[in-house]
Amino acid sequence: MKPQYMEENIMLYIGIDLGTSAVKLLLMDEKGSIQKIVSKEYPICFPHTGWSEQNPQDWFTKTIEGIKELTAACDKSQIAGISFGGQMHGLVVLDEEDEIIRPAILWNDGRTEKETNYLNDVIGKEKLSEYTANIAFAGFTAPKILWVKRNEPELFAKIKKIMLPKDYIAYRLSGTFCTDVSDASGMLLLDVSHKCWSKEMLDICGICEEQLPKLYESYEVVGTLKPEIARELQMSETVKIIAGAGDNAAAAVGTGTVGDGMCNISLGTSGTIFISSEKFGVDEHNALHSFAHADGHYHLMGCMLSAASCNKWWLEEILKTTAYGKEQENIVKLGENRVFYLPYLMGERSPHNDPKARAMFIGMTMDTTREDMTQAVLEGVAFGLRDSLEVARSLGISIERTKICGGGAKSPLWKKIIANVMNLKVDVIESEEGPALGGAILAAVGCGEYPDVETAVKQFVNVIDTIEPELELVAKYEERYRKFKEIYPTVKGLFQKLDTE
Repeated sequence: MKPQYMEENIMLYIGIDLGTSAVKLLLMDEKGSIQKIVSKEYPICFPHTGWSEQNPQDWFTKTIEGIKELTAACDKSQIAGISFGGQMHGLVVLDEEDEIIRPAILWNDGRTEKETNYLNDVIGKEKLSEYTANIAFAGFTAPKILWVKRNEPELFAKIKKIMLPKDYIAYRLSGTFCTDVSDASGMLLLDVSHKCWSKEMLDICGICEEQLPKLYESYEVVGTLKPEIARELQMSETVKIIAGAGDNAAAAVGTGTVGDGMCNISLGTSGTIFISSEKFGVDEHNALHSFAHADGHYHLMGCMLSAASCNKWWLEEILKTTAYGKEQENIVKLGENRVFYLPYLMGERSPHNDPKARAMFIGMTMDTTREDMTQAVLEGVAFGLRDSLEVARSLGISIERTKICGGGAKSPLWKKIIANVMNLKVDVIESEEGPALGGAILAAVGCGEYPDVETAVKQFVNVIDTIEPELELVAKYEERYRKFKEIYPTVKGLFQKLDTE
């Protein structure tokens, strides 16, 4: 029997998830069946404490390698479209010759404290919220532009094109200088409400609209494969390139978190809680981001900078093991751990907006075990995400259940902790492929396979399990969370004093 992708007249779609540590590529057919997944890693550079950079050429090289491997066994004439989910906020700058001017400054880079403070305190949070629906966070793109302008003026003068990470791939594949409104929302340059560039913000950053990409909805076609790329990939020049979305919006599509009042928690390198809405809305205190969504509507999002990366750091760097499951198998006393962990390895975004915040353990005694420490890491991330959920609840948003995705979602224990810390039903979907699947779905919509994103996800996304919160455990975690909430305000001033930058 022939594989499904070898059947005649079956259209195929490629979703590309340009992550922080690797690019993941997914091949999906028109019915939503995943045919193959490929992942290619690339390096990340930390030139100084709190800095984080990558070479965009590495992204492109590995993406091309990945597409070739992904499509090696299929009839390439069946490939109809390619789209993306990508790490947000990163600053990619090209010169007149389309050469990369400097390494991309990534979403989790914390060098822009001065610029962020200038935007929030001098320009003012109210003005920023009026212009963009958001305030400045250290990871956003606009503070990065100001940093380059102040610290690297000779490079700033050469900038011809400013783009986001996934848009560099789209540009190299299609030749179209483009972005989508969900990803652009995280630049602090977009008037999110009206989905256009903010003239006021461009003036503040000292750039012009010609340096910025053309805006598209996530499901819109931006072009087709360049002839030379089509030849290299042995594909037709008619293969459509669809704008794609920021990683969280793409992951939300991949989990069916579209339309009104749906929720998704992502336990990736960073952690997010994502709430979709048909209407535009702004958190009064700007603790949550107000962004455009990949379905053509909007969403609120809380983002913590270190989520699954906390567990990776603890296990691989400290315990020197990769046996993730083994380290969790003896953790049985949930809600009773006296050890707390603050998950701020790279500073924190939502809701604290504090690049100087750092991770810490507190509460250890002579009888604290290895399992207690591991459990504290998992719980600390869950508590950090709940901080953002509480902001949403304070806005009157009622959420009873959530989808979950990301590498951390592979852990049954972590999902159980999340369900009880949040007091939410946690729906597990059939495929937890997040942004890559979302990208493939957007490609299918862009190619006309489905009329809109909501219709497509009804076809593609299936819930296969639900973790229910347990009344007794919810109560225990409620007490633990109340104590957790007191830790950061207590040590915030200490973080400022400890900072040596």
